[in-house]
Amino acid sequence: MYLSSLRRTLSVSLAALAIAGTLAGCGGEKKAIQGPEKPTAGQTVKINFPTASASGALYAVGAAITNLWNQHIPGVSAASQASAGGIANLSMVADGEAQVSIAISSNCFQALNGTDSFTDHPFKELKAIGGLYMNPNQVVVTNASGIQSLAEVKGKHFAVASAGSSVYNECSTHFTAAGLNFPEDIKCEYITFTDAADMLQNGSVDGAWIMSGAPASAVSQALTSGCRLLNIDDTLLRALKEKYPWYASYTIPKGTYPNQETDIQTSAIKMVMFTRADMPEDTVYQLTKTFWEHIDELGQSQKNLKGLKPADAVKDIANLPLHPGAEKYYKEIGVLK
Repeated sequence: MYLSSLRRTLSVSLAALAIAGTLAGCGGEKKAIQGPEKPTAGQTVKINFPTASASGALYAVGAAITNLWNQHIPGVSAASQASAGGIANLSMVADGEAQVSIAISSNCFQALNGTDSFTDHPFKELKAIGGLYMNPNQVVVTNASGIQSLAEVKGKHFAVASAGSSVYNECSTHFTAAGLNFPEDIKCEYITFTDAADMLQNGSVDGAWIMSGAPASAVSQALTSGCRLLNIDDTLLRALKEKYPWYASYTIPKGTYPNQETDIQTSAIKMVMFTRADMPEDTVYQLTKTFWEHIDELGQSQKNLKGLKPADAVKDIANLPLHPGAEKYYKEIGVLK
């Protein structure tokens, strides 16, 4: 079972996130992967939508989306919940414990193809509903640390999130590209964004990796107390984009955060909303249609969803296959032929 395998890898870090209870219940037993049964007439379609930690931007995004679906789609009962983030979300949907979720396109690609965290247990039934917003990597360091580049994080105390998580994998990819042996070259702290912000404030760590839509509350907190964002240089960005199909260059405009006086260059990956292949086509069509027809409303309450366009939903998603229900909607509005 995908999630059971993941728990064995992430058990220590999930405890640190204090959400192990959310994911508990499978134990060590093996079970057949169960997808959602096709509902009969008048039957309510229940959708469990895991997101990320309750302090992160993705948690609020998931709540806004599920509330929208509940209000506008008869026969759908959707509920968001906190989780350990993208990799756990993919495993929960693969196991049938959840029906819809969000993860970065790189993790979706790895799950579909059975690589990296999904080696030996691919999620072949993964289907995309659509790409959403870019999720930038935000590297925060204390002014006192003197760190000017990723290579200079060597030997420093640095918060890398939970082992095996999406953020941890981003740390691994970037620090390796910068010439470090990860994690051996760094004094790693396996903590949440919230804890990292607190430790940055009191100087307990020299830096932290935060992957979230900007502005992120943890980054704002850190930049009010002697911290700054680190640029990722052009050479490293080019190397990442040449090797991995999901990376894009991203600029965090000056003034996004307190005391941020210059633009910050970094990398980003698009967030993708996904489901299982055996979710009913009409249900996924209605989920997709309702989301995009109310995107302006969603954007007013969730800054990460502001300005999104359905034409971009099929771009920069690492060639992930669309669910037929989503594909039907995109063809209907002319985004796809």
